[in-house]
Amino acid sequence: MSSEPNVLQPEWDAEMPDEPFRVRATRVGAHAGAEQLGATLYEIDAGGAISPYHIHHANEELLIVLAGSPEIRTPGGPRRVGAGAVLAFPRGEGGAHAVSNPGPEPARVLVVSTMRFPDVAEHVDTGATMTITGPGAVRVFPAAADVPVVDAVLSAMQANGDAAAGAG
Repeated sequence: MSSEPNVLQPEWDAEMPDEPFRVRATRVGAHAGAEQLGATLYEIDAGGAISPYHIHHANEELLIVLAGSPEIRTPGGPRRVGAGAVLAFPRGEGGAHAVSNPGPEPARVLVVSTMRFPDVAEHVDTGATMTITGPGAVRVFPAAADVPVVDAVLSAMQANGDAAAGAG
């Protein structure tokens, strides 16, 4: 990565070429030295998406469309937006969103986010929950992983006890 990231000539950090994503991404905020703001540039191929429909409970996001015409799904329903559109996704249910690209040309978007940790993101359609404890520190819990708190604590204590017993 060069010393200054460039949203017009990006050096991609990650590429997910397969469905449902078909996207490239670079963390331009981190590369520029930002500490309190996240900023990720995405280039979404036709038929691709950034993520499922989701809600952040700690972070607010702002999306700026740089090129193409992605489809943005919010609680008000899906709609296509064009280059230059700026959309805010506040934390909580009112900020639920998904970004996809029906095509035909690639879409490029910049997503800026507050960097409050920990954060919990709910994937509304799948029931999965993500815990985010820091940049790149994400754990995903599928809907079926939901167990009563007491059972989870007892299981963790037993596993920790088994590990401690084996260490002696």
